Amino acid sequence: MIKIAGLNEQEVNLLLPNRTILLGYVGSISHGTQINSQHPLSTDDKDIMGVAIGDMNVYLGLGKFEQKVVTYLEWDSVVYEIKKSFRLLLKQNPNVIGLLWLPEQNYIYRSNAGQLLILNRHLFSSKEIYHSFSGYAHGQLHRMTHSACNGYMGEKRKKLVAQFGYDCKNAAHLIRLLRMGIEFLTDGILQVHRKDAHELKAIKTGKWSLEKVQDEADKLFTCARQAYVNSTLPAQPQYEEAEALLIKIIRQEVIQWETT
Repeated sequence: MIKIAGLNEQEVNLLLPNRTILLGYVGSISHGTQINSQHPLSTDDKDIMGVAIGDMNVYLGLGKFEQKVVTYLEWDSVVYEIKKSFRLLLKQNPNVIGLLWLPEQNYIYRSNAGQLLILNRHLFSSKEIYHSFSGYAHGQLHRMTHSACNGYMGEKRKKLVAQFGYDCKNAAHLIRLLRMGIEFLTDGILQVHRKDAHELKAIKTGKWSLEKVQDEADKLFTCARQAYVNSTLPAQPQYEEAEALLIKIIRQEVIQWETT
């Protein structure tokens, strides 16, 4: 059984599907930017993400399973079926690819198959990360000043938008995504745990003006374009090798089902 600090067995079963092979803390916990829940400006939840193998009928029958998403108390959990996780990884999805680069202490559970996925994370590394990270950053830039009344935002967060004139949480995501993308394009390492966490926390708590955030973002977008040009990463992920890995993991899991 997978154990998560602060949750009992029933609660863990509520959050996770069967045959979860990889699970970790993501979001502000993994970035080192979590604001204490007692802080008046805190809007952080406990985010966990994972990868799971579907039931046998998903691969050998008519079953369908893509993901399990659960919000429970302060917990936000998403666990992707492995084929969907591979599709997202090959698209360089910033959130999902980060699961393979977590600090050691942020992994909650790794089966042999989950560890194999981490060991082969290089298969998903390419210059395409520029387009995904910059694209997500543009989305954060838009929402930073245009989404104060959107349904995803709680009342506390809406009040903070009204107080500071922009969404500080989106602003921190914007700067973080751009910096992480530049670093990855430059050295091929995704720095999930942020050395600039103190600065990102300052942005999250409204210590940066909107103009300062926008100026920094403009500089980083320019740096990201140059990093893309100069990057020595492969032009595309290694699709064939990734597919072979996917087949290997699923086949191993099916063999385990048949012998248990």
